[in-house]
Amino acid sequence: MASLETIIARFKAADRDTRLETLLDYSRKLAALPERLQQEKSLGHSRVHECQTPVFLWVELEDGIVHLHADVPRESPTVRGFIALLARGLEGASPATVAQVPNDLLDQLGLSDTLGMTRTQGLTAILHRIKRSVAQAA
Repeated sequence: MASLETIIARFKAADRDTRLETLLDYSRKLAALPERLQQEKSLGHSRVHECQTPVFLWVELEDGIVHLHADVPRESPTVRGFIALLARGLEGASPATVAQVPNDLLDQLGLSDTLGMTRTQGLTAILHRIKRSVAQAA
């Protein structure tokens, strides 16, 4: 599994079209929401209201290890791809590692200008929610 630093390096080295295609590739790799969280989702729990896309996000800390679960519609591939990228890059990380994720991650990935302001704000809110949830659980 690629670390977030490795993912950032790959995105930085890529051109704009390759970055977008890579994000779309990630969107296809987002794991299905575990059955145990389906009921919570149906009740509207864990919705990220700062994002226009209906994103449901769970951040769990088990034995000092971070686990992310999310549900994002397939019709929103850039949002879905970003969350899949975070899930892949942070799965199994420590709270200290999550705390060190740069707040300007979208800039570092070269995606801010490509995705537009509204989407960038929503994705930044998702990152902040993950960081805040991990810090509170630690």
